[in-house]
Amino acid sequence: MKIDIVSVFPEYFEVMNLSLMGKAQAKGLLEIKAHNLRDWTHDVHHSVDDTPVGGGAGMVMKPEVWSECLDELLGFSRPSESSALSGTPVLIFPNPSAPLFTQRDATELSHADHLLFGCGRYEGYDARIPDYYRSQGVDVREYSIGDYVLNGGEVAVSVMLEAITRLMPGFMGNPDSIVEESYTGEGALLEHRQYTKPAVWRGISVPEVLLSGNHGKVDRFRRDEALTRTNEIRPDLIEALDCKALDKADRKTLMALGWEVSATHPRRLAD
Repeated sequence: MKIDIVSVFPEYFEVMNLSLMGKAQAKGLLEIKAHNLRDWTHDVHHSVDDTPVGGGAGMVMKPEVWSECLDELLGFSRPSESSALSGTPVLIFPNPSAPLFTQRDATELSHADHLLFGCGRYEGYDARIPDYYRSQGVDVREYSIGDYVLNGGEVAVSVMLEAITRLMPGFMGNPDSIVEESYTGEGALLEHRQYTKPAVWRGISVPEVLLSGNHGKVDRFRRDEALTRTNEIRPDLIEALDCKALDKADRKTLMALGWEVSATHPRRLAD
């Protein structure tokens, strides 16, 4: 997968050379290049922003600079007459006002050949930038990584890249390690808690069933804990489950937690 990142702080992405991301680049699974947006400016100050139209605090990133950069990286030689070329990357902008980035999005994007990320700063980027490239047929995505605001898009891009690339075949040393993770697959739940040796640490024991050697009981314990934790922390994920996909033990656990499981989706008995 080829990944281009545009930022006014490209050195931020030196972190991508560490750990599994660095190993994936060394193996040729990933090609990551960070570009400095200021390289496409023409004034002595290398300005990338201007005051907001209509007034207000802060500065907004200018469309002229972004368009020169994106035209080049997207391969648009004459943007006023062009349409998206075959094989152009998915263009992604972090934006706290956009839809939430999810595991499903990460899974979809892990199959892309080329991703191009744009990191906003200040009060963000001119809204016409994503609108224009959509009009040219580019697959443009805007995502938020949570209900909070950051100083710039670099952190959000790093988060999305980690979530996306780890799903690529060959990226993880043990691919089975992602199978039961939180938010993974249909009927996604929060993952059960994990333990390691020693069996007793500072007077706290791991659950006895995990030491039993009975894999069926261990699987059931972990499934019940996943249901319980999801009920406590993310009940919306319980509501999204398909009741037809639940086995008898799942139904028993959910009913004990206060859910009605006879309809299409679980429903709280108190509702």
